[in-house]
Amino acid sequence: MITITAFRWVPPAVQGLVRDLRVRWALEEAGLPYQARLIGPDVQASANYRERQPFGQVPTFEEDGLVLFESGAILLHIGARSDALLPIDAAGKARAITWLFAALNTIEVVTEQLAGLDLFFADQDWAKLRRPGVEDAVRRRLGELAAWLRDRDYLEGRFTVGDLTMTTVLRALRHTDLLDAEPALTAYRERCESRPAFRKALADHLAPFEGQAA
Repeated sequence: MITITAFRWVPPAVQGLVRDLRVRWALEEAGLPYQARLIGPDVQASANYRERQPFGQVPTFEEDGLVLFESGAILLHIGARSDALLPIDAAGKARAITWLFAALNTIEVVTEQLAGLDLFFADQDWAKLRRPGVEDAVRRRLGELAAWLRDRDYLEGRFTVGDLTMTTVLRALRHTDLLDAEPALTAYRERCESRPAFRKALADHLAPFEGQAA
């Protein structure tokens, strides 16, 4: 049985954004059963967990003695087992992987900056000074992504692990109206989030937080 780690509690502002969501989603798309091990700060700091995740983050992925960390690497590992996530043909697979890296290395690096400023440091003077430049960078990348999508339903003609990753990255902007300026991106995100596998993964991700306080 595949076991992943996830947080047993996070602040409401980031519920639905933690990276175990994208791994849960990939496992649902691939039809692979799994179980989640919920952890807190005590486990994160433990030597045993750091043997599995050197930085104390989530998720980790464990199956038959193989332990992986970093959500992108985990997604590629899962994708290799399912053509629902990675096309069988070499070119299609390579393009899907390209978009996974684009989501993490080109889009997420700016969306996460903005989310961090807004969700954790909004009252800090330095953050107020920094925010306009970060928002400009986000708008530029969103415009470029929207220009690529144009009339496409998905990044490469069909849903792949690249779309899965990109959608979770765009969710970091849900507290803003930035996607409203790019209707193609709003429709794209909604299209991906309407998938049954996403809805199941999100429900399972959120379930541990229900009724909990800090």
